[in-house]
Amino acid sequence: MTTAAYLERLGLDADLPPTVESLVAIHRAHVTRVPYENLGIMLGRPPSVVPVDSLARVADVGRAGYCFHQNGSLETALRELGYAVERRHGHVWTLPEHRDQPELNHLVLVVTGLPTDTNPGGRWSPDVGLGEGPLDPLPLVDGDVVDGPFRFALSDVSDAGWSFANDPTGSFTGLEVRDRPTGHDVVVPAHAALSTPPTGAFTKVLVVQRRDPLGSDTVRGCVATRIDADGVDRRDLTTYDGWRGALDAIGLPLGDVGDDELHALFDRMLAAHRAWDAEGRP
Repeated sequence: MTTAAYLERLGLDADLPPTVESLVAIHRAHVTRVPYENLGIMLGRPPSVVPVDSLARVADVGRAGYCFHQNGSLETALRELGYAVERRHGHVWTLPEHRDQPELNHLVLVVTGLPTDTNPGGRWSPDVGLGEGPLDPLPLVDGDVVDGPFRFALSDVSDAGWSFANDPTGSFTGLEVRDRPTGHDVVVPAHAALSTPPTGAFTKVLVVQRRDPLGSDTVRGCVATRIDADGVDRRDLTTYDGWRGALDAIGLPLGDVGDDELHALFDRMLAAHRAWDAEGRP
């Protein structure tokens, strides 16, 4: 019933067959309706990374979290729908010196057994946990991917892993995928490291991202960014109403979050924004 409620949240029928067409429909509906976000972490309530909990959270409130939650929920739903799903170890990086670090900071999925004329091997990478990533699942073949205004690339694709190059407008450079442990006993401490103050990467600034067929939207702290065929448009959000309006526009469900909590979070983000501004926005 949780998978049925998840699909209903995405606006899809519950009896989808495990085909490439269904995989594309689920992926596209997820990334356009369930924003990537770290709201729970920023509020001091890091959500569970148990996949069935993440799936239920999407079904109940329309939020999941970041990659461990987003891809964990998708993995659970796909398995229940009859897809063959495998996990891979992912490491997202920005600086070249961090590219080959072994830390798990991204959960990667591989769906197998779905050959097409352009992907005869039948292996696909559905990834709803990158925020600014592809609109559709990627065929696991070397080459460039044109996705609206974005350009992604896959290289060194093998059964064990591959390298993903993000669009140059993105907030990270690439993703290295490897065949390393990804069980719950590995994900839990990785999640704790990412979501525990003061050093956790997801504890410093609110980030909400959502794809659509024409581009992507991001709210990072007190800055809203729209990227589409017209280019990159950024605007500061220095009033609570403007900030809250941007969160509503990006599709972040907030019905279960108190006004006092949201006002306090905005005050923290605005203080950090002003400090960043005073330093010359390094």
